[in-house]
Amino acid sequence: MQVFKIYPIGFAANSYLVTADGKNAVAIDPAQPRILQEAEKRGLTVKAVLLTHGHFDHIGGCAALQAAGAKIGCLAAERPLVTGTDNLAAQFGVPMSAFRIDFTFEDGTMLDLCGMHFRVIATPGHTAGGACYAAEGCLFTGDTLFAGDVGRTDLPTGSGRDLMRSVQKLFALEGDHTVYAGHGEDSTLSYERKYNGYIQQC
Repeated sequence: MQVFKIYPIGFAANSYLVTADGKNAVAIDPAQPRILQEAEKRGLTVKAVLLTHGHFDHIGGCAALQAAGAKIGCLAAERPLVTGTDNLAAQFGVPMSAFRIDFTFEDGTMLDLCGMHFRVIATPGHTAGGACYAAEGCLFTGDTLFAGDVGRTDLPTGSGRDLMRSVQKLFALEGDHTVYAGHGEDSTLSYERKYNGYIQQC
């Protein structure tokens, strides 16, 4: 499995293109429309999109990818935020192109996409329907867990108590994982278990 990390231009989240065969890919949190071009530059066709949550800075490229044939999925509990006004686009004055959610899933679901197996881990806290995805030693954490930090909980549907439980849930996963977060640099789960200041306060 190969992971391409695409940093945002301006304010947006990190986006990830994940492929097993170098041809077909899963996009995780396509933050901007240019993610479609970034995939094409790498010879990749995005077949599916997985959203960690529905804030505008993580979903800005969904419409472009859907128009090109990708199917978009999120945790069932997050659908209202993704498609509603609480995605914060209007509050920040960011225009958004409409798209639909093609499929939803629940905590613990195993998704077989493009020859890869993604385990869905429900991680409410930053938003009520936030999710992380584990696959082949990689952990895509959105705004739940960052290198040395965690996501904020003062936005609509956020909960500090839920986030604490979700971070502890991630730390309880067996073995080590490379942590690919929604913002900032990569880390490892073993490093965050030991040094993340947030969990030390829990």
